[in-house]
Amino acid sequence: MTNRGIVAAGAALVGGVPVAAWGLMGQQNYDGLPASELDYAFQPWDIGDGVAAVAGGLALVLAVAGAAVLVRASLRGAMDQRWWGVVGPLVALGLMAGVGWRILTAGGIGANIGAGLLIIFGTPVAAGLLLWSLAWSFWLVTQRHGHEGGLGGGDMGGFASRGV
Repeated sequence: MTNRGIVAAGAALVGGVPVAAWGLMGQQNYDGLPASELDYAFQPWDIGDGVAAVAGGLALVLAVAGAAVLVRASLRGAMDQRWWGVVGPLVALGLMAGVGWRILTAGGIGANIGAGLLIIFGTPVAAGLLLWSLAWSFWLVTQRHGHEGGLGGGDMGGFASRGV
């Protein structure tokens, strides 16, 4: 498998999860009133439930296919297994984003307590997952394999020069 194929599979997995979660979850409005009379923390997109469900289903198929390709490449040694430390948090972040958008756009009567809790507690968790993925990917790209060639410095974790 080529690196492009592995990157494309990772993009399919990471990009498909939030769309699948958003589309398959459906709009979470209060059932007692019509949508025009409900209060929203954020207005939902003007996309029908059927279209959202189809988009979610297609995204789920895409995400599962991407995951299957990555697992196969990982088992065959074509993909360094340490990259799961980048992909895993990004998938969790995508799941949080898809479900979170449905929580933020849920119609209700009065205040949307779930939206407030999501903003207060979900934002730091999402930032932590994103920062972890960025730091881990930076470390994987800059680290050295063995003592020959590659980026980074000597025996000090890849950041110090060989002269230290």
